[in-house]
Amino acid sequence: MADSSFDIVSELDRQEIDNAVNQAIKEVGQRYDFRGTGASVGLHGDEIVLTANAEERVLAVLDVLQSKLIRRGISLKALDVGDPKQSGKEVRLVAALKEGISSEDAKKISKIIRDEAPKSVKARIQGEELRVSSKSRDDLQSVIALLKEKDLDLALQFTNYR
Repeated sequence: MADSSFDIVSELDRQEIDNAVNQAIKEVGQRYDFRGTGASVGLHGDEIVLTANAEERVLAVLDVLQSKLIRRGISLKALDVGDPKQSGKEVRLVAALKEGISSEDAKKISKIIRDEAPKSVKARIQGEELRVSSKSRDDLQSVIALLKEKDLDLALQFTNYR
């Protein structure tokens, strides 16, 4: 019998992110508490830029954006939120989108699998993803459960299960 396998990836659905940002823009434009504060949200490549006239307002805009992302099924671990920075009369907050698994994170996940998963499970790093294989599908299911309960700073998806 051939080995069963699956891939561990960290990918973002760009369409859902775009939809969430557009919903946040619409809500910020309509809400009474954001009137006259210069509050705005913008998606620029791999960054979401939030602006307002005060730090509390920027954090409130961030809260609106996060609620829209959650509603669209995007993990907040995919956002790398910086610190609010004063620039002139406005405060800017840049939230970078994290996609892909870095080599350090891949090594950390591979070590978790080696140390805590059943011994028949093998993990190979392939670029920005990991391929996990084993003869037993039950062992693969246990690896998925193990990684879901670990508090990793990544939005992981499990794809290509065969």
